[in-house]
Amino acid sequence: MSVYKILLADDELALRFLLTETLSDEGYQITEVEDGGQAIDQLQQETFDLIILDYMMPERTGVEVCEWLRQSDNANRELPVILLTAKALEKDKEKAKAAGVTTYIVKPFSPLQLLDTVGLLLNR
Repeated sequence: MSVYKILLADDELALRFLLTETLSDEGYQITEVEDGGQAIDQLQQETFDLIILDYMMPERTGVEVCEWLRQSDNANRELPVILLTAKALEKDKEKAKAAGVTTYIVKPFSPLQLLDTVGLLLNR
């Protein structure tokens, strides 16, 4: 069985730790980065199966990273992208959709909710 590789970009250390623990326990291989710039660097270096981006991060927002990815010729450009966001406003959702975000999860959320979403996206 192949191990799914997930890129997790979030500038909040505690949340990143929690999500990495949760996902690793389920057998996913997690690469953590703490801002949008690092996320892009990582995406240029290796291929993943799924990407989790926080909306508000230093360097580049999750939406900007997703926009960059969808417009690039990067190997990861077609991957499912989950956006973690505290912004549940309609205009933010529109912006995320326009950028090519697959789905988003509004904070605060439970790690189990994220696991479910990851499972659905990877198994389709």
